[in-house]
Parts: sequence; C-alpha cells; structure tokens
Amino acid sequence: MVNRHIKRRPQAAPKMLVFQRNAASFPIVMPIRKSPEQATEEIFDILTRRGQEAYFGEPVSQIEHACQSARMAEAEGCDEEVILAALFHDIGHLCALPNEDEMPGLGILRHEQVGGNFLSKLGFSEKVCRLVEGHVQAKRYLTFKNQQYFEKLSEASRQTLSWQGGKMDADEAAAFEAHFLFELMMKMRQWDEAAKEVEQPLPDLEKYRQMCLRHLRRHSGMYLLHAAA
Repeated sequence: MVNRHIKRRPQAAPKMLVFQRNAASFPIVMPIRKSPEQATEEIFDILTRRGQEAYFGEPVSQIEHACQSARMAEAEGCDEEVILAALFHDIGHLCALPNEDEMPGLGILRHEQVGGNFLSKLGFSEKVCRLVEGHVQAKRYLTFKNQQYFEKLSEASRQTLSWQGGKMDADEAAAFEAHFLFELMMKMRQWDEAAKEVEQPLPDLEKYRQMCLRHLRRHSGMYLLHAAA
C-alpha cells in the first residue's frame, strides 16, 4: 500500500557527547543518557502535559487510556515491568520527534517502535520495551486468528490496522507465537482494547512515578548527567 497521505516533518539531530583522548586521536562520540531521576521527570512531564489529548477516535484521553491499562495490569498481579509497559504502551504517540510519519487523524505511524526506542534510550528494560513494541503486532495476530476479534474492534482501531500492516499471514503468526513474551503481549492487547471506559477517575500518578524511578535505577546502568561544556 502506498501511503500518500503520510505527513513528514523536518528531522531533528540527536544530542551527543564528544570526548577526545588526545590531540592526535579520533573523537569518541557517545549518546547522552539521562539519570533515572531526569528520565522519570521527562516521561511523566510528557504524559501529564500531553495526556489530556484525545485518544484517537475513542471516548477517553491519552492519560485515561494509559492509566486504565496500567491498573488492569496491576489487578492481574503483574510485576512492575509489565505495569510500566501497560502505562507507557502508547507513549510513542506523545513523544514522537517532528520527523515521524503520521496516520492522518490517527496518530503516529509505527508508534509502538517509536515508543519502544524512546523507552530504551531512557534506560527501561528490554522486557518493557519489547512489550510496548509488541502490542500492535498482537492486534495483527488476533485479527488473523479470530474474525470475531476483528469485528469487535472500534472503528478507529480498524482504520489504524490498515496502516499497521493488516492481518498477519500464517508464517508471521507462527513466528509471533514463538516470541518469549507472547502471552504477555496478548495481555497487553487485552488491556489496550478494554481501557476505554469513560468517567473513570485518574489514579495518583505518584505511585507510578516512584515505580518508574525504581525501575530505572535498577536497569539504566551507567549514565551521563550533562553534556560537555
């Protein structure tokens, strides 16, 4: 399919640090990684600042959808990595850089990849990032396996499916079933579809903020606080 209507925006250069061993050596270029505290502040700033935006074609806002997904993961006794993946599964719609392609009126194309990459750069674990990346593939899988699932999708979700590659074929489905996070990706999709209840009060985000900070302190490893002067 030719996506003639994709909007393209000018590309922004990534921020980098440059170190030099000595005058005769080549520079060593390293990407800046924020501290866990900085990364937590950044992602919750995005979530709260842009979270009031509508969740494309659905009766809830972005932050309502995110929080309902996280609470469903909590209710099933999932670990903090899964809860955070549920909370941030659509962060790619909100954190996208100006050069990302868009689905007209339906958000960021490949938002699951944009979100997974963003979380990885902030220091989130592979499990969180892969779950975020997998929730769209889970929709493609389920529409291949179950026609009734497709018929229950909202109109907006059906429209995005066509941009996301449509239903899987048999080979894609078999490969997806072999993924080590397959069962959790199915759960992510289940919560994603259900987290559209209107007039549900938002939880206290401080709990998730502290959960995020704990996670990043465990998983982010070495980081650099400031760019070189």
